[in-house]
Amino acid sequence: MIEKYKKPAELYDGLRLHQNENTGGCSPKVLEALASLTAEQVGFYPPYDAATRACAAYLGVDPDRLSLVNGLDEGVMALAVGYLRPRGTGDRPEAIIPEPAFEIFGYDTEVVGGRPIRVEPNPDYSFPLDRVLDEITPNTRVVFITSPNNPTGVLTPLDAIRTVARRVPAGAVVFVDEAYAEFSGISFIPELEQYPNVIVGRTFSKAFGLAGLRIGAITGHPDTLEPLRLVVPVYSVNIAAVVAVQAALQDMDYVERYKAQVEASKEQLYAACDRLGLRYWKSAANFVLIHAGPRASALAQAAAARGVYLRDRSQEAGLEGCLRIGAGIVAHTERCIEVIEEVLCGAA
Repeated sequence: MIEKYKKPAELYDGLRLHQNENTGGCSPKVLEALASLTAEQVGFYPPYDAATRACAAYLGVDPDRLSLVNGLDEGVMALAVGYLRPRGTGDRPEAIIPEPAFEIFGYDTEVVGGRPIRVEPNPDYSFPLDRVLDEITPNTRVVFITSPNNPTGVLTPLDAIRTVARRVPAGAVVFVDEAYAEFSGISFIPELEQYPNVIVGRTFSKAFGLAGLRIGAITGHPDTLEPLRLVVPVYSVNIAAVVAVQAALQDMDYVERYKAQVEASKEQLYAACDRLGLRYWKSAANFVLIHAGPRASALAQAAAARGVYLRDRSQEAGLEGCLRIGAGIVAHTERCIEVIEEVLCGAA
């Protein structure tokens, strides 16, 4: 399982459009803050109060309803350990995972002894609410929901999240992964007061360009977060990430400019797909899923040979023939389109 997360070193050279990263990097204010770190700050364990307050203010929640995590991945693992470990002999907690989904949901569920219940997607990748509800049982402990979805970019309706939250058994939680919410502008966070069994996960890797520093946040009712807080290691978020996230939140103009680049890039990708006869799904995130059919893997390989890396999802159930392309800086997208046209037109 872990092998899927290992990437060859050469993938750090070239145009990385396969990881949904911020292709423009972080704000210059982040670099200034990192450069100002003192020897004492590096030598001491990091304080979290100021960063927690800054992140809570940004998300519009009380600080006691938010915990920082070492990338949202750590929050997902903490959720699995906190809610999906068997409680006794014969117990097999279940996690419902609407597909397609972030692979780590299923990995972490299995690692802690839980059972992933995978729900097939609708043909248009809309949220399969009825099938999710059909899978809820007394053994359900977690329902994973991603909005916008990765890799489709399709939003999950807020009302669907409400419905699932009302239907899960007592003691179960709904985990809403909002890694791409900055791009959609839609969040379940304002409704958390009414739904104490929902946890929302956010990351500063995407819109804020802090993927290399690994910092995210989980937010929800303090009682619901407590099993996760007991799992997260002490001082798991390092001082560089603590300083960087505060600086990033002080430069929202940078984020807004990047979001504008993402929107322009997506429109360029849509237009290119229309020209090339490729199906695609309108995305609320910073990437676009396209259907290249039997040419998908060959296209990804040929693009990589030209220094442009795309995510080949074509061998995964429900994603046959599909590639995911990161949409960031417009100049990067233009290069990507140039390569795709070169490969497909040259092969025609």
